[in-house]
Amino acid sequence: MALSFKPRLAGAALAATSLLVAQPGLSHNASLKQTTQQIPTSPLLPDLTDPATEILSLEEDRNMRYTVPVTIDGIGPYNFMIDTGSQATAVTDHVTRQVELPSLGSATVVGMASRRVVDLVELDRFEVGSRTVHNISAPVLQRQHVGADGIIGLDTLQDFRVLIDFRDETIAVADAAQASSDRGFEIVVRARSKLGQLLITDAVIEGVRTTVIIDTGAQTSLGNLALRERIRSRRSKEQIETKDVNGATLLADLSFARSLQIHGLELQNVPITYADTPAFDALGLRDKPVLSLGMQHLKIFDRIAIDFSQQRILFDLPRDVGRDYRRSRASRL
Repeated sequence: MALSFKPRLAGAALAATSLLVAQPGLSHNASLKQTTQQIPTSPLLPDLTDPATEILSLEEDRNMRYTVPVTIDGIGPYNFMIDTGSQATAVTDHVTRQVELPSLGSATVVGMASRRVVDLVELDRFEVGSRTVHNISAPVLQRQHVGADGIIGLDTLQDFRVLIDFRDETIAVADAAQASSDRGFEIVVRARSKLGQLLITDAVIEGVRTTVIIDTGAQTSLGNLALRERIRSRRSKEQIETKDVNGATLLADLSFARSLQIHGLELQNVPITYADTPAFDALGLRDKPVLSLGMQHLKIFDRIAIDFSQQRILFDLPRDVGRDYRRSRASRL
């Protein structure tokens, strides 16, 4: 089963919601530069030509994140944000006022700026298109801090392949077991799974090996203090203020990295915000350089595919860069 979504204009949302961990109890553009990388050969993407493909509406908010319609226990639809930086699927108070959901006690939600104990409820039937996921333990957040009716997190996405096509403004979600094709992606990266999160562990920022998290739930890219110290980034006088899923304010310093390399790709003049956040601590990455790559930089690519079952992430370069890349590779061969 594959789902294809088409975007339309949506309402506002907050800039940083991601890296949500549920435990029971300015606008600057980076430039692209190609290096070398092997062309992927194994199939990873949903087959969008399948006549069984289901068309659902997709909304894109002002911070370039995506929401899709879902139903909960047969009630809805509600607009949920697809967030590859969130460990847990979550609902908001807007939903719980309309749907009677069994209580599972409480949970600690770790946001970018805070930790907070919230109610935990059970979603008996969570439907995205024709796919139904049962018995989800979901923390309850405040809608004003999320900017959507809820979050589709990694606990729900683990059996999916997710393809975001920025060029055609579509998103496709397919079962991991479904046959698919590679569709000519230039860059393929093997990732490591930790707490359901896919981590790119061999990225390099200004010569410093860095762990990168693909975060579709955040607009800006956020690095930790360990990264800032390792690349000796000078403190910027400019600060970025945003709020996390708990409504706590996060102040982050903005500066520019000369280069970010991920396998065959190099980004230059990369704006990065830096902050000391408990979300990185929850992943055990406090003392290791780490960067959460948000939609600000993900939209540089034409397409991105995230295959959770095979622990791989694919990048499709813009057409002009991709054409030069293929010519360069052909000449070397």
